[in-house]
Amino acid sequence: MKIPVQKILQTEELPVESEVDLTELESLKNDIRKIGSVLVEGRMSAQDQTITAQLNIKGEMILPCARTLVDVHYSIDRDVIEVFSIDPYYQEEDESEMHPVDGEMIDLKPYIEENVLLEIPFRVYADPETIEEQALSAGEGWEVVSEDDLEEKLDPRFEKLQSLFNDDKNENQ
Repeated sequence: MKIPVQKILQTEELPVESEVDLTELESLKNDIRKIGSVLVEGRMSAQDQTITAQLNIKGEMILPCARTLVDVHYSIDRDVIEVFSIDPYYQEEDESEMHPVDGEMIDLKPYIEENVLLEIPFRVYADPETIEEQALSAGEGWEVVSEDDLEEKLDPRFEKLQSLFNDDKNENQ
């Protein structure tokens, strides 16, 4: 999403509205399983040697549930303010929140990607209904059994040992 600097300087406030494709975030080593386009709306304005972008980012991404790893739809709705310097002598500092502009275009996509990555929560949990729908109940050599249905089975290796205990009890009586 590239915006010409001259277009911003010519208007008092430039409205911005665009769909930005962020599918390359899926290939990074993060928890995003799927993300499509996000809607970016806002405005950009210039004052002295700075350009301010006030944006709202809306979209949806799919993340893994922290308990079961099933897909969880997570909505994004983030307000962002990014400040750019068009001063040719401006040097970016380490802790500065101002970004230098190289050339005649401002590319907002890296800043949109950064803010979407910051929006990822540490843990996200699926609804219990979703977990029930997608949970496996049986597999090869195993199945999920409730405690009520569970029958106490004696291990065959301990059957002989149990018979020895029974013999001892009979002798003591």
